Amino acid sequence: MSTATLTPPESVSLHRNSNSSKRDRWEHPALAVLLIGTGVAYLCNLGANGWANSFYSAAVQAGSQSWTAFFFGSSDAGNSITVDKPPASLWLMELSVRLFGLSSWSILVPQVLLGVGTVALLWATVRRSFGPAAGLLSGLVVAVTPVAALMFRFNNPDALLVFLMVAAAWAMLRAVADGRWRWLVLTGAFIGFGFLAKQLQVLLVVPALALTYLIAGPPALGKRIAQLCAAGVSMVAAAGWWLLAVELWPASSRPWIGGSQSNSILELTLGYNGLGRLNGNETGSVGPGAKGGRSPMWGDAGITRLFEPAQGGQIAWLIPAAAVALIAGIMLRGRAPRTDGRRAALVLWGGWLLVTGLVFSFMAGIFHQYYTVALAPAIAALVGSGMVLLWRERDRVHVRVALAIATGTTTAAAWILLSRSADFVPWLRWTILVADVAATVALLFPLGRKRSVVAALTAAFVGLAGPVAYTVHTLATPHSGPIPTAGPSVGFGFGGRPGGGGATGGGPMMPGGNGSDRPPRGAPGASDTAPAPGGTGDGAAAIPGGTTGPNGTAPAQSSPSGGTRGGPAGFAGPGGGFMSASTPGDQLVALLEDNGDAYTWVAATVSSNRAAGYQLATELPVMPIGGFNGTDPSPTLAQFQQYVADGKIHYFLGGEDSRPNGDESSESAKITAWVRANFTAMEVDGVTVYDLTTR
Repeated sequence: MSTATLTPPESVSLHRNSNSSKRDRWEHPALAVLLIGTGVAYLCNLGANGWANSFYSAAVQAGSQSWTAFFFGSSDAGNSITVDKPPASLWLMELSVRLFGLSSWSILVPQVLLGVGTVALLWATVRRSFGPAAGLLSGLVVAVTPVAALMFRFNNPDALLVFLMVAAAWAMLRAVADGRWRWLVLTGAFIGFGFLAKQLQVLLVVPALALTYLIAGPPALGKRIAQLCAAGVSMVAAAGWWLLAVELWPASSRPWIGGSQSNSILELTLGYNGLGRLNGNETGSVGPGAKGGRSPMWGDAGITRLFEPAQGGQIAWLIPAAAVALIAGIMLRGRAPRTDGRRAALVLWGGWLLVTGLVFSFMAGIFHQYYTVALAPAIAALVGSGMVLLWRERDRVHVRVALAIATGTTTAAAWILLSRSADFVPWLRWTILVADVAATVALLFPLGRKRSVVAALTAAFVGLAGPVAYTVHTLATPHSGPIPTAGPSVGFGFGGRPGGGGATGGGPMMPGGNGSDRPPRGAPGASDTAPAPGGTGDGAAAIPGGTTGPNGTAPAQSSPSGGTRGGPAGFAGPGGGFMSASTPGDQLVALLEDNGDAYTWVAATVSSNRAAGYQLATELPVMPIGGFNGTDPSPTLAQFQQYVADGKIHYFLGGEDSRPNGDESSESAKITAWVRANFTAMEVDGVTVYDLTTR
């Protein structure tokens, strides 16, 4: 008879409680530091972003004044046209403005909270499968990813989109753990709400979610398929209620659907914001799509796109480490049961990274550097979970080799990325290189506990030093305009084109942003007349077809009215342009505000960005003719003439070239020509103004 004694259940329970108590002593304080640190860092210098993307800030202002504008996502409270996305990302900001008034902080703080929430949710998701160290490391990695630090302090829809995608991953891994229907339904609901933030982009994570449950879901195959169908129904319901309401609502009593040519949300979904992004055939876009893998507007499509200068510093730092962690981690779990939660998590995050990364790499339509924020959670989760999993198995030789490869490839990526901004902390890449040599050698050999800790900390420095440096620079730099980018200048900007202002700190006339956006009245550090301080950080070179001046700015040129404008397509100066907001002076603001409440629209101008600056300065509706690009047929010339006849519009603000893409047959060009032919122009603060109530 064996003399071994069995451990009483009470002893096991006490042992577990003891371990839990020890874990809590460091995990919860570490989590608090991570979340509070993320929030404080993201809030620092937040007001310097001014209106950030004025296009969305104007819509937020409109939604805070009109519930109709709130529901549809209108650009103006007069409800002439919507933004070119569903309105979910605007709703949180609009509620904040309704509570606290219009300011930079009331618009941007909800985005910061989404960032902190994303870090917390990723921690909880990874921790469930891989433990507290993996969860904390994943949260830290996503928090210091440069493009994440940029977009969680900005008012584009990506902040809500990323939060909801992580929420869907959290719910799916809960479903893998217990197979309950409710988690599948909740997963579908999160994806559906994500659709209302940025339409089809959220679907890029659906293949990974579905594959994960098909492989690892606890029930039998038939039930797993039925549960995924239920998730699909939930997804359609969560998004479809709003789509159905918009489609069935009489077009005469709702705003035009911005970004569509036929006033249809389905056209916008499947065209401009859908298949057009993939094949480049985007009617109403400001430029052509890629042909043969190359585009004059959006950079080169191909497998290396994410590592190219324009995108690399945003996201690419830890992609090699994530790839090594994915491959090695799945190999380690190769003999685990089908329902193994750790392998399921690796499949989910790896599928997310693979599908989304390939689509971004090869899409021929509109592509901006900040889209890559959608990759940040997957990279962070793979690095956090995979590296902790490998570290626990480091007694195996092949695992130590994998760790060394991950460290070495990460160093190579950091060296390349930091070399592109050679004047930015030039010593850092050399320090990383020296640390990598020490860490790589150490990781190849068995080490004692203390030396293992030193090796781990050195490897962490190698992986995080570059992203942290870029993130600190991003937090310290004001960003504005529709195309922001993170990090220092790398000599590449809009669409990955060389010769621009680089990743940050461009001049006020750079298309995609303008550093002289008039900050919100009452915003911290803002005055009623001074522009937002510093550069834009928008990363844009001049729009193709134009020329560039110092720091990538568009040189001032004479406009037909005697004012100034930037290069073709991206006008600068007080009147703004298709890709830069207007910056009205005090006299013009006073003119617009005088008796402004008597009109449905205090003014009208071509393109949403031009209209945005005037609207934010006056907090009165300004009609954006033609929507974002000035290419939407809203309103038609006949409709505009009727509005003028009915006394609904006071002024027309123009004088610059108002032909989107040089198209004289567009409705915006026709309206501009009609106004010029029938009304008298006057100059106010450098802007051409036509009083539509007098001839």
